[in-house]
Amino acid sequence: MILILIQVLIAYLLGSIPSAVWIGKAIYGIDVRQHGSGNAGATNVIRVLGYKAGVPVLLFDVFKGWLAVFLTSLFPDQGLTPDQLVYIEIGAAVAAALGHVFPVFAGFRGGKGVGTMAGVGIALFPFALLVVLGIFIAILAITRFVSLASCIAASAFPFIVVFVTGEHHPGLVVLSVFVAVFVLFTHRENIVRLVKGKENKFNFKGGGKK
Repeated sequence: MILILIQVLIAYLLGSIPSAVWIGKAIYGIDVRQHGSGNAGATNVIRVLGYKAGVPVLLFDVFKGWLAVFLTSLFPDQGLTPDQLVYIEIGAAVAAALGHVFPVFAGFRGGKGVGTMAGVGIALFPFALLVVLGIFIAILAITRFVSLASCIAASAFPFIVVFVTGEHHPGLVVLSVFVAVFVLFTHRENIVRLVKGKENKFNFKGGGKK
């Protein structure tokens, strides 16, 4: 049990690494949470600081989600069954997402978890993630709303996991539903702005300081 708690704690700490905040402060002298949408995520970094800062943030956020799940395979199995090990991976995935949104290293003010969840998807739902990524890109290209694309893609995710990939493990199915609910929850303010017609569209040219 102690090893399991350690694995989940490591996953949370990995998720808590606030790349958007640290890169903004270390290189540009800016806390991105005080600019743009006020969110410590890749989209806002691109909006405020440009692609040179935003792309590394995005890649790292994805990487830490994948790594949080992958590291569980490096621990002794403690005599657990393969099914039980899957649940440990699920626990690590959830912990990493919570760490990103509520990072202990950045005053519990983080991003919205989409990039980190994508990393989890690479580790646990690779094909479903590809389908969802296609949906995200299509919606973003049509509407230019990152939040709308994220919410629609996330909402479709559990259906793709169950009906397209045929996943039947109860824990993984529940996790896919959690991903959808989690993304909708973290985008609740964006949803309100979308309904009111006040949401900002994504500028594909990027922005920020040179």
